[in-house]
Amino acid sequence: MRIVLIEDNRMLARAVSQSLRQEGHSVDWLEDGEDGASFLASHGADLAIVDINLPRRSGLEVVRDMVMGGAAIPVLILTARDGLEDRIAGLDAGADDYLTKPFEMAELCARVRALGRRRGRRPQMIERIGALSFDRVSRRLIGPEGEMDLPRREMALWEVLFDNADRAISKAAICDSIYGTGADVEMNAVELLVSRLRRRLDGCGVTIKAIRGLGYILRQDDP
Repeated sequence: MRIVLIEDNRMLARAVSQSLRQEGHSVDWLEDGEDGASFLASHGADLAIVDINLPRRSGLEVVRDMVMGGAAIPVLILTARDGLEDRIAGLDAGADDYLTKPFEMAELCARVRALGRRRGRRPQMIERIGALSFDRVSRRLIGPEGEMDLPRREMALWEVLFDNADRAISKAAICDSIYGTGADVEMNAVELLVSRLRRRLDGCGVTIKAIRGLGYILRQDDP
């Protein structure tokens, strides 16, 4: 993907740019909000990563201008502001995701991959994997014996794993997705949730595998 990074911290911007380029992306780096907004308006992007505290124009203004201008560019806000009100303001401005500093570069890259898949995926009513059919709109998971009545958090876990099928996702990322960023939840709660869902999916043609040091991965079983 072609990524526009708008970040005034030069050391961080260089590190982010290097990591994204190692993932195969191209990166255009702008150091202030005014230049970043102009660049996006002129050149567009597949994805924008925007800091909030920027010289000349705030990141929130940049994102709002993109939305008002009709730009269909996924936005990941990258900021030191970690309060609930700040996250709400960023998402309400039009951002698709919100990552607070400090962060692990691996998580940033994973979020970028997720936004890239979301951008390229054509909407479908029913998606299939193994012997399962998933109605994303109504959040119904149907197996060989009919609809599976998953509790709320097991359904949330299923969606996280399904959206990242064939890719390892860390326990921390799963925890953030299910319980909310910064939630005070023990990792063994995630392990227990995975164990419960794994039992429900037995015989459905998919497997949740634990990858040592990386997390979990959902894979379709071999025929």
